[in-house]
Amino acid sequence: MKQVESAVTDILREIIEFELAGVVRFTHYALMVSGPNRIPIVEFLQGQANEALQHAMRAGEILTGLGGHPSMRISAIDESHRHSMKDILEESHAHEQRAIEKYNKLLELVEGNSVFLEEYARSQVAAEEEHVMELTKMLRDLEP
Repeated sequence: MKQVESAVTDILREIIEFELAGVVRFTHYALMVSGPNRIPIVEFLQGQANEALQHAMRAGEILTGLGGHPSMRISAIDESHRHSMKDILEESHAHEQRAIEKYNKLLELVEGNSVFLEEYARSQVAAEEEHVMELTKMLRDLEP
């Protein structure tokens, strides 16, 4: 069980770093949006940044509740220097897909071991899947 606990605290730490990188990513994107649809897209991206912060804080509360210690780092953020609406939405979509992978990894570790952590992981997977669906719908109008 100790090995599972260590793996759980490790992935939670990784999730915090990833979600905090999402705060930076989505804030950057919100600042870079231009064009006639700027206002609703900026609001959407600012919402994503705020939600990523909430996700990081929730993961941090769970991590510290399990006796873990969050790092002071964030995950690496690739900067493509491309800021068309299509590029921003595609990069956001890829980010959300990676989030699903991280939460699914947590789910695999805790399944059958903790109802609380299982429910937390499932709810986060669901939230990230919803983000992917929204981004997919937003990208439809941008396809040739």
